[in-house]
Amino acid sequence: MTTHQTLLERLNSRRAIVGIVGLGYVGLPLAVEFAEAGFRVIGLDVTAAKVASLNRGESYIMDIPSARLKPLVDSGRLSATTAYADLAQADAVSICVPTPLTKTKDPDMSFVIDAVNALSEVCHTGMLIVLESTTYPGTTDEIIVPRLAKNGFRVGEDVFVAFSPERIDPGNPRYGVRNTPKVVGGMTPACTEATVALYSAAVDQVVPVSSTMAAEMVKLLENTFRAVNIGLVNEMALMCDKLGVDVWEVIQAAASKPFGFMPFYPGPGLGGHCIPIDPLYLSWKLKTLNYTARFIELASEINTGMPLYVIDKIVNALNDDRKPVRGSRVVVLGVAYKRDVNDVRESPALDILSLLREKGADVVYHDPFVPEVRLEGDLRLHNTAYSADLLASADAVVIVTDHTTFDYQHILDHSALVIDTRHVTASRQGRARVVSL
Repeated sequence: MTTHQTLLERLNSRRAIVGIVGLGYVGLPLAVEFAEAGFRVIGLDVTAAKVASLNRGESYIMDIPSARLKPLVDSGRLSATTAYADLAQADAVSICVPTPLTKTKDPDMSFVIDAVNALSEVCHTGMLIVLESTTYPGTTDEIIVPRLAKNGFRVGEDVFVAFSPERIDPGNPRYGVRNTPKVVGGMTPACTEATVALYSAAVDQVVPVSSTMAAEMVKLLENTFRAVNIGLVNEMALMCDKLGVDVWEVIQAAASKPFGFMPFYPGPGLGGHCIPIDPLYLSWKLKTLNYTARFIELASEINTGMPLYVIDKIVNALNDDRKPVRGSRVVVLGVAYKRDVNDVRESPALDILSLLREKGADVVYHDPFVPEVRLEGDLRLHNTAYSADLLASADAVVIVTDHTTFDYQHILDHSALVIDTRHVTASRQGRARVVSL
C-alpha cells in the first residue's frame, strides 16, 4: 500500500493515534470527541497544570464535565503530556493553539510557529497535520509546509497537511464538536481525503473545500459577517439614542419580517477570541496586498468604541442623580465576554472596569463564573459576593454580561440605578431607575 492508503486504513479502522496540540476550549472538546470515537488520543499543552489536571480526569473546560472526561482517561483512551516527543507515535495531529493579535493589531503567529517547529522534529512519513487555529489566508502554505519541506517530506505523498477551522461556541448547549459541520481543505486532494477520514469519525458532517486557503477564508467570512452586522446594529443603537428612538423596539419590529432580515443586537462591545480578532487577520492580510477592508475596519472602530458609550451612559445617569463619577460606588454585574461562560478574553467589561477606575469610581464586580480579572498594569480585581446589600450600597449597577443565573427582578428591587446594556430588564419593573443602552 502507498503511504496515503496506509494512513486512510489506520484512520478508518480507528487504529490511528491522534494528537491534539493545545488543550483549551477548542482542543480539549476535540480530544474528547476523538477518544469517544475510538481513537487513542494524546493531548499536548505547554501548561503543566492543565496536563496534570487532565491526567487526573479533572476538566477545567465548562463544556466538558469531568464525568465525561475521566472514563476516557481511566481507560487509556486519552492522556496528556507537555513533551512533543510523545507525539512521534501519532498518525494525525490537530493544532489548536491561540492566535492573538499584537498591540499593533498584527497577527501573533508565535504559538503556531512554535508548535509547527516542534512537530517538525517528530514528524514522520504518513503523518497528517491539521491546523485549526484561526489565522490569515495563506498561513498553512506559508508556515507549515516550508517547515516540513526542510525534512525532505513531500506534502501529499510523504506527509499530509490541511486546514480545518475550529467552530467551537463556548457555552452553547445545542452545538458542539459532533453536530457542528466541519470544513476541511487540504494542500492536495490526498491531504483533503485523509482529513475527511479523520474528522468523519468525530463529526457528523464534514464539508470539504478546494484548498487550505478556501478553508481559512471560511472562518474569516463567518466571523466577519458577525462582526460587521454587530457593528451595524451598534451604530444603529447610537443613532437611535440621538433620535430618541428605542433601538430594541425597532429591532423587534424589523424581525417580524419573515425574509430579508436577520436580527442582531447591540451590546457593550465585542468579546471572545474570535469575533473581535479574526476579521482583523483578514484586514491585515489585505493590507499587504494594498487593499483596505473598509467594512472590517469600520465595524472594528464602532465595536471597540462601545465601552466608551457605556461609560457615557453611566456618567450621565449619575449626573442626573447629582453624583460625580469620582467617588461613586459602581457595581458591574458580569465580566465574562458572553453569558454563562468563564472566558474574559477581549471582554468589554475589562475596558469598562478600567475606564471607571480612571475616572475615580469605586468599582467592584460580581460574576459567578469569574473569580478574578486582570486589568492593565497587572492590577487584579476579585469577585465580590452578590447580595442585596451590595446592590443597595451602589450608586450605579451596570449589567454588562447577561448571565442566566442573575435574578434581574431582585436586581431591580434592591438597586437605585441600573444601567442595562443587554436589555434584560425591559419587561420588569422595580425600585431602580433603569437606563438602557
